[in-house]
Amino acid sequence: MSEETNKNRVIGVDISLESTSYAIVDVRGNIIARDKFDTQDYSNVTEYVGKLSEVIVNLAEQNGGYQAIRSIGISAPSGNYLTGCIENAPNLVWKGVIPMAALLQDRLGVAVALGNDAHLAGLGEHAFGCAHGMNNFILITLGHGIGSCVFSNGKVHLGADGFAGEIGHTCLMYNGRICGCGKKGCLEAYCGAKGIVLTAQELMAESNEPTMMRTIDHLTPKNICECCEQGDKMAIEVFERTGRLLGRALAGYASIIDPEAFVFAGGISHAGHWLLNPANEEFEKLVFHNTRDKVKFLVSALDDHERDVLGASVLAWDIKEYSLFK
Repeated sequence: MSEETNKNRVIGVDISLESTSYAIVDVRGNIIARDKFDTQDYSNVTEYVGKLSEVIVNLAEQNGGYQAIRSIGISAPSGNYLTGCIENAPNLVWKGVIPMAALLQDRLGVAVALGNDAHLAGLGEHAFGCAHGMNNFILITLGHGIGSCVFSNGKVHLGADGFAGEIGHTCLMYNGRICGCGKKGCLEAYCGAKGIVLTAQELMAESNEPTMMRTIDHLTPKNICECCEQGDKMAIEVFERTGRLLGRALAGYASIIDPEAFVFAGGISHAGHWLLNPANEEFEKLVFHNTRDKVKFLVSALDDHERDVLGASVLAWDIKEYSLFK
């Protein structure tokens, strides 16, 4: 009995393209300790799992002992809760189907669950963020990729095979830009990080108008936004074009789902009004008339990595306890 009582902490892991964050979280959602390492340093998934296992054990031993860890939750791009696998992630270095939950559980001997990064961001936002108290909302992640979580009647909607919410890979432009998934015209190819940079490059090629963007060697959505803050008209147009396309996609989404709000998270969401004002304007023009003026546009106030490890911790608390060390 005392052994079970002592298992009062979980580990939340967030795998992203650039880094892997991991944290010890207690029953109240307090982050006891956290750290991260570079995901891209491990192109071999076996070596990656070995590294992740090592750092989890080390962090736990330095903060109350590994025996206090009840379970582990993992947030990953193209993660499938129903299978525990990362399945054909277009932006990660590992290709194919990776049974990440099973690999880590075999190494660490405790229960491990894995879910889609957008789904777990939705869990984190519902438990600790601006969606707290909402039963019907859609979280949109805007970064290298674009994903979403449909939170319906107080629960994440997974769909038949676990991939509900892949709005980034819905067709926005017939025969349009090539997306990382291999299809043409996906929303992600226009409103993801690479798509925004490509829009900037196209605008600069269309005219000789002066813009600070021409002086930047490595364009990113962040430094394009910084140009907007300095009044750069062409940079502002980049986000206006992007926002209108995003608003068009969200209008169709809301007309079908009827959410209370869209909650925006991820690096590109920090563009704020430069992106979301044109998105909202286009949204209100195109959304079903009974839904017009009812759906809130909210930007997450949580730190991106903190929300994602907290969402992973919510998943960890929800799974049945299992341990080889009882």
